[in-house]
Amino acid sequence: MATIYDVATMAGVSPKTVSRVMNGEATVTARTRETVEAAMHQLGYVPSSAARAMRSHRTGLVGLVTGAISGHPVGGPSGLPELQIVEGIQRVLADAGLTLLISDTGGDAARVTPLVRTLRGHRVEGLFYVADHHQRVTLPEVARAERLVLVNAFDEAGTRCVLPDDIHGQQALTEALIAHGHRRIGFLTLPTAIVAHRLRLDGYRAALAAVGIAYDASLVIDADRGGAPEERAALMAAVDALLALDAPPTVLCCGNDRLAVTVYGILRARGVAVPGAMSVAGYDDYRVISETLYPPLTTMELPYGRMGEQAARMMLDELHCGAAPASASIVVRGELKWRSSVTPGPELEIQ
Repeated sequence: MATIYDVATMAGVSPKTVSRVMNGEATVTARTRETVEAAMHQLGYVPSSAARAMRSHRTGLVGLVTGAISGHPVGGPSGLPELQIVEGIQRVLADAGLTLLISDTGGDAARVTPLVRTLRGHRVEGLFYVADHHQRVTLPEVARAERLVLVNAFDEAGTRCVLPDDIHGQQALTEALIAHGHRRIGFLTLPTAIVAHRLRLDGYRAALAAVGIAYDASLVIDADRGGAPEERAALMAAVDALLALDAPPTVLCCGNDRLAVTVYGILRARGVAVPGAMSVAGYDDYRVISETLYPPLTTMELPYGRMGEQAARMMLDELHCGAAPASASIVVRGELKWRSSVTPGPELEIQ
């Protein structure tokens, strides 16, 4: 492997001159610069980032720990959509000339500590922790020594974080369904242990209250089992219970797009046309599902890409400007994606 001394010998200059060329110093003549750069190219010389880091105390590296790549084995929604957070972070950091080092836990929380230690050994200038769904986390003390931003997660210590606005998302979706003439809105929720369960239920109830619709607990059923084998049976029972009500819903809101896929099949198996006899809405805008279902699925976006970008900008503010964030917690709103799985409800049909 070529060294700075090899470059200096080939170019006929001192190692200090080679260093000045690499640092872009104006004291080097154009001719000397060309000679040195030609020697570097011919020898395939790559400057040592470690040596430059020792001199400048900057490595240009930022670490990221996540379980979203491998997915969580049991007990919560996970999968490819969460990678949009990582992609959003990567886009912003790359534009800023920084390199992102990504480590995945494999769904094992015990791996967080050794992964953080490894990243710190590479002298990362900051650290992201990206959760595979909106949740409370408790990170090891070793992570506290870094500039730390949580994404899709929060903790009791009040660490800076970026979260989806689940209350607004469900409220906006429910308001849109009401505006389309639906007043009996079934809600197949996320598991009660999931943070978003409570937040979205709050949004659902707020939308009803805003127009004077009484909350009806019989329309709200927890049928999500995180993809477990018993989920389909639970969903079938939930849909049957809603259809059997004296005043059944005219639209079913699903806690995520994955649930909506199964709901489509259950309704059709019972001879209930979607959306002719029952409208269906999802949550996530996982486009592999929402745009390929027939009919395409009305859904509220989880703004993962923008969450990642916001988290990266938060990190850059401190790295480059030393700026303290105006707020330790930032919520990012998704966009409603209206498609043809929802048709006008009775309130519009009678007009």
